[in-house]
Amino acid sequence: MSTGGSSGRAEIHHAHRDVNGGWLRPSVFGAMDGLVSNFALIAGVAGGTASTKVIVLAGMAGLAAGAFSMAGGEYVSVASQRELAMAEIDIERRELQRNPESEQEELAKLYESRGVDPDLAAEVARQISRDPEKALEVHALAELGVTPDDLPSPRTAAVSSFLSFGVGAVLPLLPYLLGVTSLVSSAVISCVALFGAGALVSRVTARSWWYSGLRQLVVGVVAASLTFALGHLLGGGGL
Repeated sequence: MSTGGSSGRAEIHHAHRDVNGGWLRPSVFGAMDGLVSNFALIAGVAGGTASTKVIVLAGMAGLAAGAFSMAGGEYVSVASQRELAMAEIDIERRELQRNPESEQEELAKLYESRGVDPDLAAEVARQISRDPEKALEVHALAELGVTPDDLPSPRTAAVSSFLSFGVGAVLPLLPYLLGVTSLVSSAVISCVALFGAGALVSRVTARSWWYSGLRQLVVGVVAASLTFALGHLLGGGGL
């Protein structure tokens, strides 16, 4: 009895989260970095001066510099990764054109190494190799770990990183923009945001929400405390 429906396709009883998307990693790291780095920067400046104007200026400069730096870095990094993958895919495409029999045999050996019977592995490799584009996709995934039509986008990574860094970086600066002149308010908002961001990340990882939240909170508080102490030491200011 068929359980796959009239189309003959097997039912999928579970779904996977996107682990290769070009937006998730830069968004997560951008928000975390923006929050931690600007909180630490503001704390360091506040440790050395009581001037709200100076603190706001430093916070705005940290937000702008960090966002543009993160976006530029992500763009270059992902673009370089994409170009390398495309170059290797082109090598594989040329090999499929020049030595189709060898590549088919290589694919059969790959399936054999994964437990498929030799005769069946050879037949599967033969059928896949009938379609050059499908063969290229299978070879690229097996040998390079990438899919030719699903490479990460540099623009997506850059924009995601820029926006998420800006959101994270503005939170510790928000009280000063609203006229509050104490670092305590910034610290409270930053700590809540740090824990919340860490807990949110747990939705796409195997960690519990409280563990991820506490880990991110500790990292941010330690960074800000050390920077505040350094700013106080060098500037001799106060809150």
